[in-house]
Amino acid sequence: MKCPLSISVMLLMLLIACAEKKDKKEPVNRSDKKIENFKIELGNVSPKSIFVSDTMSIWGGSLIKGEDNLYHMYYSRWKKDLGWVWDSHSEIAHAVSKSPFGPFEHKDVALSIRDAKYWDGLCTHNPTIHKFDGKYYLYYMGNTGDGKIYSKPGKIKLNPVHRNNQRIGVAVSDSPDGPWKRFDQPLINVSADSTALDALMTSNPSITKRPEGGFLMVYKAVGKKKPGIWGGPVVHCVATSDSPTGPFKKYDKPVFTAKGHDFPAEDPFIWYESGKYRAIVKDMHGAFTDAGKSLVLFESEDGFDWNLSKNALVSKLEINWEDGSTQKVDHLERPQLYLENGKPVALLCASDTIDDNGVLHSFNVQIPVKTSNE
Repeated sequence: MKCPLSISVMLLMLLIACAEKKDKKEPVNRSDKKIENFKIELGNVSPKSIFVSDTMSIWGGSLIKGEDNLYHMYYSRWKKDLGWVWDSHSEIAHAVSKSPFGPFEHKDVALSIRDAKYWDGLCTHNPTIHKFDGKYYLYYMGNTGDGKIYSKPGKIKLNPVHRNNQRIGVAVSDSPDGPWKRFDQPLINVSADSTALDALMTSNPSITKRPEGGFLMVYKAVGKKKPGIWGGPVVHCVATSDSPTGPFKKYDKPVFTAKGHDFPAEDPFIWYESGKYRAIVKDMHGAFTDAGKSLVLFESEDGFDWNLSKNALVSKLEINWEDGSTQKVDHLERPQLYLENGKPVALLCASDTIDDNGVLHSFNVQIPVKTSNE
Protein backbone atom coordinates (compact mmCIF):
# COMPACT_ATOMS: atom_id res chain seq x y z
CA MET A 1 0.00 0.00 0.00
CA LYS A 2 1.41 3.35 -1.00
CA CYS A 3 1.57 6.24 1.50
CA PRO A 4 0.09 9.57 0.42
CA LEU A 5 2.73 12.04 -0.74
CA SER A 6 2.08 14.42 2.19
CA ILE A 7 2.75 11.65 4.73
CA SER A 8 6.02 10.68 2.93
CA VAL A 9 7.19 14.31 3.01
CA MET A 10 6.37 14.57 6.71
CA LEU A 11 8.30 11.39 7.50
CA LEU A 12 11.30 12.67 5.53
CA MET A 13 11.26 15.99 7.37
CA LEU A 14 11.01 14.17 10.72
CA LEU A 15 14.04 12.01 9.89
CA ILE A 16 16.10 15.07 8.90
CA ALA A 17 15.12 16.86 12.12
CA CYS A 18 16.12 13.85 14.23
CA ALA A 19 19.47 13.60 12.46
CA GLU A 20 20.16 17.30 13.01
CA LYS A 21 19.26 16.98 16.69
CA LYS A 22 21.54 13.98 17.08
CA ASP A 23 24.47 15.78 15.45
CA LYS A 24 23.95 18.97 17.43
CA LYS A 25 26.53 19.19 20.20
CA GLU A 26 25.57 20.15 23.71
CA PRO A 27 27.09 23.38 25.00
CA VAL A 28 30.40 22.80 26.79
CA ASN A 29 30.29 23.11 30.56
CA ARG A 30 32.71 25.85 31.57
CA SER A 31 34.30 23.59 34.18
CA ASP A 32 35.08 21.07 31.43
CA LYS A 33 36.52 23.59 29.00
CA LYS A 34 40.19 22.83 28.47
CA ILE A 35 42.59 25.38 29.85
CA GLU A 36 46.11 24.96 28.51
CA ASN A 37 47.76 27.57 30.76
CA PHE A 38 46.29 26.21 33.97
CA LYS A 39 48.08 27.44 37.08
CA ILE A 40 47.92 26.81 40.83
CA GLU A 41 48.42 29.89 42.98
CA LEU A 42 48.95 29.67 46.75
CA GLY A 43 47.96 32.39 49.17
CA ASN A 44 49.37 33.50 52.50
CA VAL A 45 48.73 31.36 55.56
CA SER A 46 46.97 32.46 58.74
CA PRO A 47 48.46 31.42 62.12
CA LYS A 48 45.18 29.59 62.86
CA SER A 49 45.76 27.35 59.82
CA ILE A 50 48.31 25.14 61.58
CA PHE A 51 47.15 21.90 63.20
CA VAL A 52 49.77 20.66 65.66
CA SER A 53 50.12 18.69 68.90
CA ASP A 54 52.67 18.66 71.71
CA THR A 55 52.36 14.91 72.24
CA MET A 56 51.44 13.53 68.78
CA SER A 57 53.16 13.66 65.43
CA ILE A 58 50.62 14.97 62.89
CA TRP A 59 50.75 14.05 59.21
CA GLY A 60 48.74 14.12 55.98
CA GLY A 61 45.36 15.83 56.47
CA SER A 62 42.44 15.44 54.05
CA LEU A 63 39.32 17.58 54.25
CA ILE A 64 35.61 17.42 53.44
CA LYS A 65 32.54 19.48 54.35
CA GLY A 66 29.73 17.60 56.09
CA GLU A 67 25.99 18.18 56.02
CA ASP A 68 26.44 19.71 59.48
CA ASN A 69 28.30 22.61 57.77
CA LEU A 70 31.47 21.66 59.65
CA TYR A 71 34.76 20.86 57.95
CA HIS A 72 35.99 17.38 58.78
CA MET A 73 39.70 16.65 58.54
CA TYR A 74 41.13 13.14 58.65
CA TYR A 75 44.80 12.89 59.45
CA SER A 76 47.54 10.50 60.53
CA ARG A 77 48.99 10.64 64.02
CA TRP A 78 51.21 8.65 66.39
CA LYS A 79 52.85 9.24 69.76
CA LYS A 80 55.74 11.66 69.37
CA ASP A 81 57.87 10.04 72.08
CA LEU A 82 58.02 6.79 70.07
CA GLY A 83 59.97 8.44 67.25
CA TRP A 84 59.13 8.59 63.56
CA VAL A 85 57.00 5.42 63.60
CA TRP A 86 54.37 6.25 60.97
CA ASP A 87 55.11 2.89 59.35
CA SER A 88 54.02 0.80 62.33
CA HIS A 89 52.07 2.90 64.88
CA SER A 90 50.02 5.44 62.93
CA GLU A 91 46.26 5.79 63.32
CA ILE A 92 43.79 7.92 61.34
CA ALA A 93 42.14 10.56 63.51
CA HIS A 94 39.34 13.06 62.93
CA ALA A 95 39.23 16.81 63.64
CA VAL A 96 36.58 19.46 62.93
CA SER A 97 36.43 23.20 62.26
CA LYS A 98 33.93 25.86 61.19
CA SER A 99 36.34 26.90 58.42
CA PRO A 100 38.52 24.99 55.94
CA PHE A 101 41.38 27.12 57.28
CA GLY A 102 40.88 26.19 60.92
CA PRO A 103 41.42 26.26 63.74
CA PHE A 104 40.76 22.51 63.90
CA GLU A 105 39.95 20.58 67.07
CA HIS A 106 40.60 16.85 67.46
CA LYS A 107 37.33 14.94 67.83
CA ASP A 108 37.97 11.19 67.73
CA VAL A 109 39.88 8.35 66.08
CA ALA A 110 38.31 7.25 62.80
CA LEU A 111 40.43 4.16 62.06
CA SER A 112 42.23 2.71 65.06
CA ILE A 113 44.20 -0.44 65.88
CA ARG A 114 41.91 -3.45 65.66
CA ASP A 115 43.91 -6.72 65.61
CA ALA A 116 47.22 -7.83 64.13
CA LYS A 117 45.43 -10.60 62.24
CA TYR A 118 43.82 -8.02 59.92
CA TRP A 119 45.73 -6.64 56.94
CA ASP A 120 45.32 -3.12 58.45
CA GLY A 121 45.23 -4.24 62.08
CA LEU A 122 48.17 -2.30 63.52
CA CYS A 123 48.58 0.77 61.32
CA THR A 124 46.36 3.11 59.29
CA HIS A 125 47.95 6.06 57.51
CA ASN A 126 47.76 8.70 54.74
CA PRO A 127 43.97 9.18 54.43
CA THR A 128 42.14 10.83 51.55
CA ILE A 129 38.42 11.52 52.02
CA HIS A 130 35.72 11.73 49.32
CA LYS A 131 31.94 11.82 49.10
CA PHE A 132 30.36 9.86 46.26
CA ASP A 133 26.60 9.55 45.80
CA GLY A 134 25.73 10.42 49.39
CA LYS A 135 28.30 8.21 51.11
CA TYR A 136 31.71 9.04 52.57
CA TYR A 137 34.74 7.04 51.43
CA LEU A 138 37.93 7.17 53.47
CA TYR A 139 40.83 5.74 51.42
CA TYR A 140 44.05 4.94 53.25
CA MET A 141 47.13 2.79 53.65
CA GLY A 142 47.01 0.03 56.23
CA ASN A 143 49.40 -2.66 57.40
CA THR A 144 50.18 -5.18 60.10
CA GLY A 145 53.35 -6.85 61.34
CA ASP A 146 55.41 -7.49 64.44
CA GLY A 147 54.93 -4.07 66.02
CA LYS A 148 58.67 -3.60 66.63
CA ILE A 149 60.04 -0.07 66.84
CA TYR A 150 63.39 0.64 65.20
CA SER A 151 63.19 4.44 65.37
CA LYS A 152 63.64 6.82 68.25
CA PRO A 153 63.32 10.61 68.39
CA GLY A 154 66.09 12.00 66.23
CA LYS A 155 66.83 8.68 64.52
CA ILE A 156 64.64 7.40 61.69
CA LYS A 157 64.69 3.70 60.88
CA LEU A 158 61.71 1.95 59.31
CA ASN A 159 60.33 -1.43 60.29
CA PRO A 160 60.74 -3.48 57.07
CA VAL A 161 57.89 -5.88 57.87
CA HIS A 162 55.35 -3.08 58.30
CA ARG A 163 56.76 -1.10 55.39
CA ASN A 164 56.43 -4.02 53.01
CA ASN A 165 53.00 -5.02 54.32
CA GLN A 166 51.46 -1.73 53.17
CA ARG A 167 48.21 -2.17 51.26
CA ILE A 168 45.42 0.17 50.13
CA GLY A 169 41.98 0.10 51.73
CA VAL A 170 38.75 2.06 51.99
CA ALA A 171 36.29 2.56 54.85
CA VAL A 172 32.69 3.64 54.17
CA SER A 173 30.21 5.64 56.24
CA ASP A 174 26.91 7.49 55.89
CA SER A 175 28.32 10.31 58.03
CA PRO A 176 31.69 12.03 58.38
CA ASP A 177 31.40 11.20 62.10
CA GLY A 178 31.28 7.46 61.35
CA PRO A 179 30.90 4.70 62.23
CA TRP A 180 33.23 3.48 59.50
CA LYS A 181 32.79 0.11 57.84
CA ARG A 182 36.18 -1.50 57.24
CA PHE A 183 36.82 -4.51 55.05
CA ASP A 184 38.68 -7.74 55.70
CA GLN A 185 40.57 -7.52 52.43
CA PRO A 186 42.57 -4.67 50.87
CA LEU A 187 41.05 -2.63 48.06
CA ILE A 188 44.35 -2.69 46.13
CA ASN A 189 46.48 -5.68 47.04
CA VAL A 190 49.91 -6.56 45.70
CA SER A 191 50.02 -8.45 42.39
CA ALA A 192 50.87 -12.15 42.47
CA ASP A 193 53.25 -11.77 39.53
CA SER A 194 56.71 -11.21 41.00
CA THR A 195 57.65 -9.01 38.01
CA ALA A 196 54.66 -6.68 38.47
CA LEU A 197 55.17 -3.02 39.34
CA ASP A 198 53.31 -3.54 42.62
CA ALA A 199 54.58 -6.99 43.59
CA LEU A 200 55.95 -5.89 47.00
CA MET A 201 53.62 -3.17 48.34
CA THR A 202 50.84 -0.68 47.50
CA SER A 203 50.22 2.61 49.27
CA ASN A 204 49.12 6.27 49.15
CA PRO A 205 45.89 6.14 47.07
CA SER A 206 44.39 9.13 45.29
CA ILE A 207 41.06 8.86 43.51
CA THR A 208 38.68 10.95 41.41
CA LYS A 209 35.50 10.49 39.39
CA ARG A 210 35.96 10.08 35.66
CA PRO A 211 33.89 12.45 33.48
CA GLU A 212 32.64 9.50 31.43
CA GLY A 213 31.68 7.56 34.57
CA GLY A 214 33.52 5.33 36.99
CA PHE A 215 36.60 6.09 39.05
CA LEU A 216 40.30 6.53 38.43
CA MET A 217 42.94 5.88 41.09
CA VAL A 218 46.66 6.59 41.18
CA TYR A 219 48.70 4.82 43.84
CA LYS A 220 52.27 4.25 44.97
CA ALA A 221 53.76 0.85 44.23
CA VAL A 222 57.01 -0.99 44.92
CA GLY A 223 58.18 -3.99 42.93
CA LYS A 224 60.62 -6.83 43.56
CA LYS A 225 62.96 -6.32 40.62
CA LYS A 226 65.61 -4.73 42.80
CA PRO A 227 67.37 -7.02 45.28
CA GLY A 228 67.27 -6.39 49.00
CA ILE A 229 64.58 -6.15 51.64
CA TRP A 230 63.25 -2.78 50.43
CA GLY A 231 62.75 -3.90 46.82
CA GLY A 232 62.16 -1.48 43.99
CA PRO A 233 61.73 0.41 41.83
CA VAL A 234 59.27 2.81 43.51
CA VAL A 235 56.67 3.96 40.97
CA HIS A 236 53.07 5.10 40.63
CA CYS A 237 50.36 3.07 38.94
CA VAL A 238 46.84 3.68 37.61
CA ALA A 239 43.73 1.62 38.29
CA THR A 240 40.06 2.07 37.32
CA SER A 241 36.73 0.82 38.62
CA ASP A 242 33.00 1.26 38.09
CA SER A 243 32.53 1.49 41.85
CA PRO A 244 34.34 3.44 44.61
CA THR A 245 34.78 0.12 46.46
CA GLY A 246 36.16 -1.77 43.47
CA PRO A 247 37.10 -4.13 42.06
CA PHE A 248 39.85 -2.08 40.40
CA LYS A 249 41.53 -2.94 37.13
CA LYS A 250 45.28 -2.26 37.20
CA TYR A 251 47.40 -0.93 34.34
CA ASP A 252 51.07 -1.86 34.09
CA LYS A 253 52.46 1.46 32.84
CA PRO A 254 54.10 3.66 35.52
CA VAL A 255 53.29 7.38 35.68
CA PHE A 256 55.15 10.48 36.94
CA THR A 257 58.43 9.04 35.73
CA ALA A 258 61.67 10.92 34.99
CA LYS A 259 64.63 9.67 33.01
CA GLY A 260 67.64 8.99 35.19
CA HIS A 261 65.61 8.98 38.41
CA ASP A 262 64.65 5.79 40.22
CA PHE A 263 62.20 7.40 42.68
CA PRO A 264 61.28 10.81 41.26
CA ALA A 265 57.79 11.41 42.65
CA GLU A 266 55.53 10.70 45.60
CA ASP A 267 52.19 11.66 47.15
CA PRO A 268 50.13 12.58 44.07
CA PHE A 269 46.71 14.14 44.59
CA ILE A 270 44.54 13.83 41.47
CA TRP A 271 41.35 15.62 40.44
CA TYR A 272 39.52 16.64 37.25
CA GLU A 273 39.19 20.31 36.36
CA SER A 274 38.98 22.45 33.21
CA GLY A 275 38.81 19.51 30.82
CA LYS A 276 41.82 17.59 32.14
CA TYR A 277 42.98 15.41 34.96
CA ARG A 278 45.32 17.36 37.24
CA ALA A 279 47.80 16.16 39.84
CA ILE A 280 49.88 17.88 42.49
CA VAL A 281 52.93 15.71 43.06
CA LYS A 282 55.87 15.79 45.45
CA ASP A 283 59.09 16.16 43.44
CA MET A 284 61.48 14.05 45.50
CA HIS A 285 64.76 15.69 44.46
CA GLY A 286 64.34 18.10 41.57
CA ALA A 287 63.51 15.57 38.89
CA PHE A 288 60.97 17.85 37.18
CA THR A 289 62.04 21.47 37.80
CA ASP A 290 65.16 23.33 38.86
CA ALA A 291 63.52 24.19 42.20
CA GLY A 292 64.77 21.00 43.84
CA LYS A 293 62.47 19.32 46.34
CA SER A 294 59.06 20.88 45.76
CA LEU A 295 55.43 20.38 44.78
CA VAL A 296 54.77 20.26 41.04
CA LEU A 297 51.74 20.10 38.74
CA PHE A 298 51.00 17.40 36.17
CA GLU A 299 48.11 17.05 33.72
CA SER A 300 46.54 14.33 31.60
CA GLU A 301 43.88 14.03 28.92
CA ASP A 302 42.84 10.51 29.93
CA GLY A 303 44.34 9.80 33.36
CA PHE A 304 46.84 7.30 31.96
CA ASP A 305 49.43 9.45 30.18
CA TRP A 306 50.68 12.28 32.40
CA ASN A 307 52.82 15.25 31.43
CA LEU A 308 54.40 18.05 33.42
CA SER A 309 52.19 21.14 33.20
CA LYS A 310 53.36 24.36 31.59
CA ASN A 311 53.16 26.13 34.97
CA ALA A 312 54.76 23.23 36.80
CA LEU A 313 56.01 24.66 40.08
CA VAL A 314 53.33 24.80 42.79
CA SER A 315 55.50 25.46 45.82
CA LYS A 316 59.04 25.30 47.12
CA LEU A 317 59.65 24.00 50.66
CA GLU A 318 58.35 27.12 52.33
CA ILE A 319 55.26 28.64 53.93
CA ASN A 320 54.32 32.25 53.23
CA TRP A 321 52.62 33.78 56.27
CA GLU A 322 50.04 36.56 56.44
CA ASP A 323 52.53 38.88 58.16
CA GLY A 324 54.75 38.78 55.07
CA SER A 325 57.39 36.41 56.45
CA THR A 326 58.48 33.19 54.75
CA GLN A 327 59.33 30.07 56.73
CA LYS A 328 61.60 27.42 55.26
CA VAL A 329 60.48 23.90 56.16
CA ASP A 330 62.15 20.51 55.80
CA HIS A 331 59.16 18.87 54.15
CA LEU A 332 55.98 19.97 52.40
CA GLU A 333 54.20 16.86 51.23
CA ARG A 334 51.02 14.75 51.17
CA PRO A 335 49.27 17.56 49.21
CA GLN A 336 45.50 17.20 49.48
CA LEU A 337 43.14 19.72 47.89
CA TYR A 338 39.84 20.68 49.43
CA LEU A 339 37.46 21.31 46.51
CA GLU A 340 34.15 23.19 46.41
CA ASN A 341 32.06 22.74 43.26
CA GLY A 342 35.10 21.13 41.66
CA LYS A 343 37.36 24.11 42.36
CA PRO A 344 40.34 24.12 44.76
CA VAL A 345 39.87 26.23 47.89
CA ALA A 346 42.56 24.96 50.25
CA LEU A 347 45.73 22.92 49.91
CA LEU A 348 46.46 20.77 52.95
CA CYS A 349 50.07 19.69 53.38
CA ALA A 350 52.08 17.78 55.94
CA SER A 351 55.12 19.71 57.06
CA ASP A 352 57.77 19.73 59.75
CA THR A 353 60.78 21.40 61.23
CA ILE A 354 63.85 19.80 62.85
CA ASP A 355 65.18 20.90 66.22
CA ASP A 356 68.82 21.00 67.34
CA ASN A 357 68.64 17.32 68.36
CA GLY A 358 67.50 16.25 64.91
CA VAL A 359 63.95 15.53 66.11
CA LEU A 360 61.13 16.08 63.62
CA HIS A 361 58.21 18.20 64.79
CA SER A 362 55.37 17.77 62.32
CA PHE A 363 52.10 19.57 61.66
CA ASN A 364 49.40 20.04 59.06
CA VAL A 365 48.98 23.36 57.26
CA GLN A 366 45.94 24.64 55.34
CA ILE A 367 46.98 26.99 52.52
CA PRO A 368 44.56 29.19 50.53
CA VAL A 369 44.64 28.21 46.86
CA LYS A 370 43.08 29.21 43.60
CA THR A 371 43.49 28.23 39.96
CA SER A 372 43.90 30.56 37.04
CA ASN A 373 44.37 30.64 33.28
CA GLU A 374 47.61 32.59 32.96
